Amino acid sequence: MTDVVNKLWGFCHTLRHDGIDYGDYIEQITYLLFLKMAEERAVEVPAGCDWAALRNRSGTGLTDHYIESLRLLGKAPGMLGQIFAGAQSRFSNPVNLKRLITLIDETDWTALGVDVKAAAYEGLLEKAASEGKKGAGQYFTPRVLIESIVRCMRPDPRGSRTFTICDPACGTAGFLVAAYEWLVEQTKGGALDRDTARRVKRSTYYGTELVARPRRMALMNLVLHGIEPIIELRDAIYEVPSGQRFDVVLTNPPFGTKGANQAPDNDDFTVATSNKQLNFIQHVLTILKPGGRAAMVLPDNCLFADQAGEVFKLVTEDCSLHTVLRLPRGTFTPYSQGVKANVVFFTKGAPSSAVWIFDARTNVPGITKKDRPLSAKHFEEFERCYGIDPDGRAKRSPSDSTEARWRSFSIDQVREKDFKLDGFKWLKEESADDADEMPEPEELATEAIGELTAAVGELEQVLKLLEQEAGV
Repeated sequence: MTDVVNKLWGFCHTLRHDGIDYGDYIEQITYLLFLKMAEERAVEVPAGCDWAALRNRSGTGLTDHYIESLRLLGKAPGMLGQIFAGAQSRFSNPVNLKRLITLIDETDWTALGVDVKAAAYEGLLEKAASEGKKGAGQYFTPRVLIESIVRCMRPDPRGSRTFTICDPACGTAGFLVAAYEWLVEQTKGGALDRDTARRVKRSTYYGTELVARPRRMALMNLVLHGIEPIIELRDAIYEVPSGQRFDVVLTNPPFGTKGANQAPDNDDFTVATSNKQLNFIQHVLTILKPGGRAAMVLPDNCLFADQAGEVFKLVTEDCSLHTVLRLPRGTFTPYSQGVKANVVFFTKGAPSSAVWIFDARTNVPGITKKDRPLSAKHFEEFERCYGIDPDGRAKRSPSDSTEARWRSFSIDQVREKDFKLDGFKWLKEESADDADEMPEPEELATEAIGELTAAVGELEQVLKLLEQEAGV
């Protein structure tokens, strides 16, 4: 896959002279990869819009045919029309288009045994990130982390005819694809009775995405897995949610504060805040069915930021907030290397009695792309400690961790910390005084910015209270 990505990325430099930036280029690749894999998997497309029709043309006839094919595909009924809605060609030079088609045609994509479009997309985003392109990682969650979360959550639609799974910030549908792949593995290849197979295919996997490009990728990924998802293109936070409720929510809301300059006017949000992650938590509380369970990836500052305690107080009252996984430093390398993050697991319907926290960060060397890449081994002990019950009710003991990384805190202890979960730290960082093991400058700077941002937010809240008292 690395060789394929390098080949595709190398051609990107050529296309820049044709006025195609890396974002447009990645999008054009998704169109062409879909058509190539549709041919390999015998997915039906409108007559004349198939891969063979592109492969057999050249010159201006090729560019004209490609433009017309995208138009026809965008008008096709069903999922194809959703995937190609608004799709436009960015190629003005037929030689460049022909070369890209030839590059793609050289590979038997379905034989690679991986989610190749997502892998190619991930690899190209990584290349873009390494060249300093900002925002490349906003749609990406490491696959090994996704798969670990899915193994803990066990999103099995076989037990209920109304079972649904949702990612309200789905990006390119990494969580939804992994949830379906987990089901295929559990059923030894997807052996389901006819009614269950039809339901799983058409009414189980849901998502919401704000940006058109990743939504298009999400639709393509799931369709090529034989799934017809329902993925809305809208703002999950600032628009009123539908009445749809879900059994399982798996999500990694976008990090950062961009666009979050005001609190949403949403009656479902008890705590008014402009913090996007805290609003996503409240949104998940709304869209979960009673008894539904959720796993959310959240940055550290979401656990100690202004109003975090208020939001997590709500969570502990309405849900069993049973598990927190503190992720290794550098989990999101190379996209957001300095971001420290966690996974929070909770089940709606009963108040929390205790929170188990697994520290996979302290005294764990930071993740790097080459020397120390993130792997499934980083989460093996956590998964054993989590247990086989997706709602966190398996028998648990601190001795389940050989390095004392697993500890339980009562709801009274959580209350004493004002429900700010970042305050529970019991392991001492042994490498803190070793200059060779110090975090990278980027990581230190990002951590400092996060803490300063949280402090500014709290000071602003104090200022508002003082202004109210003064009658301003």
